[in-house]
Amino acid sequence: MKAKKIITTSLTALITLIIFLSGLMKFIHFPWSVAGLEKYNPSVLGLMEMIFIILFFIPKTMRIGFILLCCYFAGAMATELSRDASMLNPGIPLVLIWITAFLRDSSLFIGFPSSLATKD
Repeated sequence: MKAKKIITTSLTALITLIIFLSGLMKFIHFPWSVAGLEKYNPSVLGLMEMIFIILFFIPKTMRIGFILLCCYFAGAMATELSRDASMLNPGIPLVLIWITAFLRDSSLFIGFPSSLATKD
């Protein structure tokens, strides 16, 4: 049980750091980070990413953060699909978010009883 808690905490910290830094780079307009995003207002997108991942990181707001992050990255995947680009850029963080959310609270997913959920 202790190993699961270490893995969950490490994965949560890693995905939080990755997505927060991604949002910060969009917010402050790093050239290579905002390439192709000029018409989508990268400052707002970056701010949204940072707010959503902070909500996901905090245990009491994890559920709403999870929903908002899923919607955000699903929209990013739809945008990539409409431009015939690779969906791996938004897909990889989304998969990591789902894995982290499952480890933190499996009751978010249909078919998993809440008795399996780990409450922090």
